[in-house]
Amino acid sequence: MLFFHKSGASDAAVPNKGFELKHLQTFRLIQAVARAGSIRRAAEDMNITASALNRRIQGFEREFGYEIFERLPRGVRLNAAGELILLHIRSQISDMEWIRSQVSDLSGVRRGHVSVACSQAAAPYFLPSQIAQYRRDHPGVTFSVNVRDRAQAEHELATFSSDLALVFEPVHMVDFEVLYSVPQPVYIVIAADHPLAEKKTIRLRDCLDHNHVLPAAPYGVRHLLEIAAKGSSRSLSPIVETDSFDLIRHYVIHEKAVGFQIPIGLEEKPDRSVIFREISTRDVPIGHLLLGQMKGRTLPVASARFANQLTNSLRAFA
Repeated sequence: MLFFHKSGASDAAVPNKGFELKHLQTFRLIQAVARAGSIRRAAEDMNITASALNRRIQGFEREFGYEIFERLPRGVRLNAAGELILLHIRSQISDMEWIRSQVSDLSGVRRGHVSVACSQAAAPYFLPSQIAQYRRDHPGVTFSVNVRDRAQAEHELATFSSDLALVFEPVHMVDFEVLYSVPQPVYIVIAADHPLAEKKTIRLRDCLDHNHVLPAAPYGVRHLLEIAAKGSSRSLSPIVETDSFDLIRHYVIHEKAVGFQIPIGLEEKPDRSVIFREISTRDVPIGHLLLGQMKGRTLPVASARFANQLTNSLRAFA
C-alpha cells in the first residue's frame, strides 16, 4: 500500500494492527478532531457518534486538568495546551510503532510503516524505485511519501509526521540529523532544439539571456539560483514560476525556455525531446541532497532499514 500526499499538513500514517492501548485510542481521537477541526466531522472519520467522541474529549480534559480545544461557532481548534498535547501524541504513537516493529522483527515477520518527506526531485524516479526494491524483500511494509519543500520537510520530522526526510538544501537544520549527504549540481532542462543544446559549457548568463521557468522561492534549486544571480549582478525574471517541477519539465517542450532541476530528478525521455546540461559550478554552487531523521529519535526497524538502503543507493550519485 502506497500513499502520496502532495501538500498541506499531514499526520503520520500508522497502520492499525488491532492492538490499541486505551490512552493511544484517545490520542488518536484527539488527533482526528485536531485534523478535522470539528467533532462531528472527526466522529464520521472515526466511525463513532459525535456525542461519544465529545465525551471522550471532555473526559481527557478533566483528567488532564486543562481544556485543549477552543470551542468555536463552527468547530473547534487546538489551544496552546492542545498543541503541546498533539506533539506528545505524535511522539507516543511513534514510540509504540517502534516497539511494534521491534517485536515484529524479533518474530521474523518484517512489517511496519515508513513515512518519508521528500523534495520533489526525489519523487518521480528515485523513491518509487527504492520503495519497490524494499517491498520486494519486505511486502508487509507500507509507505507514505509526503512531497514537501525544504522547510516543510524539516517540520515533518520535528512533529513526527515523517520518519525520514530526503530534502535538497534544508533551511534550519535544528532537529535534522544527517544520515547521508550527496552533492547535486544544478542542471538546465531544455528542449532538444534549444540554442543552448549545442554549447559545451553552460554559464548562468546564457540561461538568463533566454526565457526561463523557475521553481518557487521555498525550493533549494531556486535558493541556489538566487545566490548565483546576486553574485553576477543579474536578476531572475521568470516567465513562469511554479511549485511543480513536472510543469517545468513539460513546459520547456512548448516554448524555447530554460528550466532547472538536480540530477536525481532527471530521467532522459526515450525520444530525447528534452535534454539536460550542467550549469558551470563557477556560477551556481553545488547543493546537497540530505537524507535525515529527527535528531535523537530511534527509528522503527522498517524505517531504519529503509534509511540504510537509501544511503547505499545515494552513493551512486556522489
